[in-house]
Amino acid sequence: MDKGSLQDDHERAMKDEQRFHRLGWKRLTIVLIVQSIALGSLSLPAAFETLGMVAGVILTLGLGVIAIYASYIIGLVKLKYSHLPHIVDFGRLLLGSIGDKVLAVAFVALLTMTVGSHCLTGKLALATISGSSMCGLVFSMVSAVILFVFAVPPTFADISILGYIDFVSIIVAIGIVMTATGLQHSHDTTVASAAWSAWPKEQLTFSEAFVAISNIAFAYAFAGAQPTFMDEMHTPRDFTKSITTLALTQMTIYTVTGGVIYAFVGQGVQSPALLSASPLIAKIAFGVALPVIYISGAINATIAARFMHGRIFQGSTVRFINTPMGWVTWLVIVACINVIGWIVAEAIPFFSELLSICGCLLVSGFSFYLPPLMWFFLLKEGAWFDQHNLRTAVLNLIVFVVGVTILGCGMYASVTEVIAAFQTGSINRPFSCGT
Repeated sequence: MDKGSLQDDHERAMKDEQRFHRLGWKRLTIVLIVQSIALGSLSLPAAFETLGMVAGVILTLGLGVIAIYASYIIGLVKLKYSHLPHIVDFGRLLLGSIGDKVLAVAFVALLTMTVGSHCLTGKLALATISGSSMCGLVFSMVSAVILFVFAVPPTFADISILGYIDFVSIIVAIGIVMTATGLQHSHDTTVASAAWSAWPKEQLTFSEAFVAISNIAFAYAFAGAQPTFMDEMHTPRDFTKSITTLALTQMTIYTVTGGVIYAFVGQGVQSPALLSASPLIAKIAFGVALPVIYISGAINATIAARFMHGRIFQGSTVRFINTPMGWVTWLVIVACINVIGWIVAEAIPFFSELLSICGCLLVSGFSFYLPPLMWFFLLKEGAWFDQHNLRTAVLNLIVFVVGVTILGCGMYASVTEVIAAFQTGSINRPFSCGT
């Protein structure tokens, strides 16, 4: 090969690399918001009902601060090991090839199941909007196809454009529910009997309390995807601007959503809170929320596909997804993730409970107890008890304890819920037409 051809190949490779490094901190903020703030925020009013207004607000703000600090630690690790594109690669630094394999399975499994949960949410939304008696499987299949279409763009810079629509969608949907429940509250003469409470509900069981706490904790589940996003930044050190903006946005939306809707609806608030409004308002709110259901769901498929495609074609130009071979393999992987997510969600009759168990098992690691371990083993310089390390070591120990508590107690509560669901016969049949 002559020198001119080598130079052309080098320039083409550089151009391909630049295509995947166009993400600035503002677009990163939008991508993080899209990935983390979805309809899960509308499960918080029900958590507030269980825990009471005081504990609900304290836990929402407290877990938010902890999650953002853990995110900061992950960002520092990514800066130190900038050549590693995914959080799975950090597992190799911690535990060698075993850590890499375990985190790879956990990472892809969690993202795929999240895609499946968005298929089910899309099914509920389409059934509510249409008011049709059509089999729910049709709506979930339509949702899977829409999720696939939105997951096709291979770069997060491209997806971030959709993120603005996503963000407006969830804000407007929340606003509609708040306004509607507020008006309903002001005109409902029976509302006093369903008033909200500052304290936990009566006869609250441990499992009920921790399911509510887990819902709040998992609303901050975004740290696992953060290194993947940062890998596309043109100035990775700007990540602190993104997570600071994200922290303020998340904690504000979650606290206001949980507190205000619970205050208006009182006891009996449903999850998602869209269902607490009148049937007409629920249809309107779900219609407005369709972008957030599908865009937020699709970005999870894109994250998983980026990891798998990059691993399979590591060192090959196919990974740049700018050739026929690159596009074919990319589309096949994205399609497989969506199909598997749909099958798992519809085939397992207790999928919601299973997702809760996996959330306790996996989200607690990626977002809470793994980042402190990364600080102790990958970032810390010197002994942990050295004067310059002591304060940070104690802080990371606290975050670690919180993460392990969510893991252990959340697993117990989720398994208890599964057992109760089987005992009461509330488990649906696989591939059920119900929503």
